[in-house]
Amino acid sequence: MDNSFYIANRRSLYARLEKGALAIVHSGAAPRKTNDEYYPFFTDRNFIYLTGIEQDNAVLLGIGGDGGGLGETLFIPPPDLMLERWNGRRVKADEASGISGIQDIKHTPDFDRQLDRFLASGAHDIVYLPLFKYTSDEPDGPAYRLARYIRDRFPHVVIKDLLPHIKALRLIKKPCEIEAMRKAEAVTGEGILAMMKAARPGIMEYELKAELEYAFMKHGVLPASPPIISAGENNFCIHYNAFRGCADDGDLVLNDVGAKWDSVMTDVSRAWPVNGRFSERQRILYQCAYDTSEHLFSIIKPGMPMRDVDGIIRKYNFERMRDAGVCKSWDEIGTYMWHGGAHHVGFDVHDVVAVAPDTPLAPGMVFCVDIGIYHMEWGIGFRLEDNCLITESGCENLSKDIPRSIEEIESVFN
Repeated sequence: MDNSFYIANRRSLYARLEKGALAIVHSGAAPRKTNDEYYPFFTDRNFIYLTGIEQDNAVLLGIGGDGGGLGETLFIPPPDLMLERWNGRRVKADEASGISGIQDIKHTPDFDRQLDRFLASGAHDIVYLPLFKYTSDEPDGPAYRLARYIRDRFPHVVIKDLLPHIKALRLIKKPCEIEAMRKAEAVTGEGILAMMKAARPGIMEYELKAELEYAFMKHGVLPASPPIISAGENNFCIHYNAFRGCADDGDLVLNDVGAKWDSVMTDVSRAWPVNGRFSERQRILYQCAYDTSEHLFSIIKPGMPMRDVDGIIRKYNFERMRDAGVCKSWDEIGTYMWHGGAHHVGFDVHDVVAVAPDTPLAPGMVFCVDIGIYHMEWGIGFRLEDNCLITESGCENLSKDIPRSIEEIESVFN
């Protein structure tokens, strides 16, 4: 991404806000893990979508206006030789300006003073903050703490949620985002193929994980999220992350992985027999999922309500399983399908976008087509998940080159 992408994102955001309203987005900070050890820092996705800057304890302050903004400042931590010696180099002002396209770069100790001056002036009586918690018991992040500070010090100021505006912008991917996703898909495919080629009865899940991560790191690319790699009974834990199981002869290996390129993520699931040949029962269930996926990619197009993607996945897969003698009635489908079949992908693996069940699909949307089948009685659990780009006339499977069909998968082992 060059800075024109981030500049355009900010201008679009500021243009949605009332003239003079302040928009404030924090990059975040790594939480403490134990004693003096911290978790690895992961930049707030809205912050990086608007600035491209991967630096902890940074703040974007923008001013809304009809023309796309009346001013903006990026606050970054000041240079500190001692802290940088211990914790790594901090982004410098000229670098931050070049990456983000923001001309006014200040240091974070100046943020409180500038904010106080703005709010005391009477010219900025609305402040937008991205107010989001996945669960209500999460501790307050910087946006919530700042909202509390503003309410205490400046009770005349109205606090509004910035997140709906950012979600609306993130829904439709720009060409550079799609190009980054294509590159991430190619690396993801290399990682999955590396695991498949290394697979053999008796291999450990952590060995497969090492193959995946080595394939990624050869490109200087990190996983989009912690990989899910499991075998046998471990496939029945949807978000399994122990990597301590052994793939025995006859087991299916399941992966749910993705690479990240230029901060844009992918999310791909494949399953393959560790011995290279699908058993009869594995073949029956996998073919149901594959046929369902192929059907969806043949009918998805602009204008279709988002809810129909998941609904059709469930119904069509049930019909395939019924015809194969696995299901007898619709009432049984929940026994075998445990999760939804579609979520958006982009700057998050589960992208935070403005989408509702009745939202019509539009060109530039990217989401997963995810068919999961879990047959505990047979000991077979897996999912087939691909990334779907909505085009002007239909859709494109961005991960189609990663072996998907039974024939493609088994040919890797030949």
